[in-house]
Amino acid sequence: MRNLSDIVSKFKIQGTVESINPLGAGLINDTYKVSTQETDAPNYVLQRINHAIFQNVELLQNNIVAVTKHIRKKLLEAGEQDIDRKVLSFLETEEGKTYWFDGENYWRIMVFIPNAKTYETVNPEYSYYAGQAFGHFQAMLADIPETLGETIPDFHNMEFRLQQLREAVATNAAGRLEEVKYYLDEIEKRADEMCKAERLYREGKLPKRVCHCDTKVNNMMFDENGKVLCVIDLDTVMPSFIFSDYGDFLRTGANTGDEDDKDLDRVEFNMDIFRAFTRGYLESARSFLTPIEIENLPYAAALFPYMQCVRFLADYINGDTYYKIKYPEHNLVRTKAQFKLLQSVEAHTPEMIAFIKECLEK
Repeated sequence: MRNLSDIVSKFKIQGTVESINPLGAGLINDTYKVSTQETDAPNYVLQRINHAIFQNVELLQNNIVAVTKHIRKKLLEAGEQDIDRKVLSFLETEEGKTYWFDGENYWRIMVFIPNAKTYETVNPEYSYYAGQAFGHFQAMLADIPETLGETIPDFHNMEFRLQQLREAVATNAAGRLEEVKYYLDEIEKRADEMCKAERLYREGKLPKRVCHCDTKVNNMMFDENGKVLCVIDLDTVMPSFIFSDYGDFLRTGANTGDEDDKDLDRVEFNMDIFRAFTRGYLESARSFLTPIEIENLPYAAALFPYMQCVRFLADYINGDTYYKIKYPEHNLVRTKAQFKLLQSVEAHTPEMIAFIKECLEK
């Protein structure tokens, strides 16, 4: 553990390090809990930043610092109590940076939030909390003065994802085109409609806002009474359309099956989750949303299964070079499951429109 202690020593921590142990099961970064000996000193979270995914660590950390400072300011203005548990705090090095480069890896330290937990459960209750929390997160950042950078360029850009698919088709690297013709045709039929966000943005009708871009139930911290404390995992916070946070949650949260379900009969769009998440989201976000953003929420619900379908299919045609697979047809199975989810979203669209209208009338 010697080298981890060395890394911790580069940051301005309070107290004496007692132990450093692995924390959680994150897929992207390596995370450790740093426990201190003194009762009045906080504990900390040490993370190795995955700079294969987040290649511009300076930009990444500048985004996170701008966002957490602005949220802290908003909480203070609102007279909130217990603010240190409601926003993440990152430590600086002697050089005044919020990360340390050891020659090979980038590291950061944040204050550990005590008596807080995350949940993996996706049910109507937690979906409602998620809608409220992510809507509130966007609302607090609607007037952030800093301009944030894209931590993963073109992450949710539908035009870019379709271009990747078309390049895969043109190359046909794995010779798989014939067997996926049906899905390619269905994707192209919807391509124009699904690229509408980028078009509206270019026409000046749709704003980009600061979004979380990874809206999962387990990216929220709850207190001991089951109330949401704060939104966590801020690596993907960047300018995007609000559809990113709204649609991405529903793609995973409202899918009754698995992302790679072989049994397509299990894959449906769960309207109970949709209603709960949407109700919570509109309660906290409608203060800043424009009519065009609200009107296109059902489009956002369809956009994300469509986008993921495009990405899985492109990877399958390319010969599985991006996503990890467990068997040769894995990406094709994923494509089919996402397409089935998309069809279910499309079937429920009139119901979604009616529900959103009802929420706004209350």
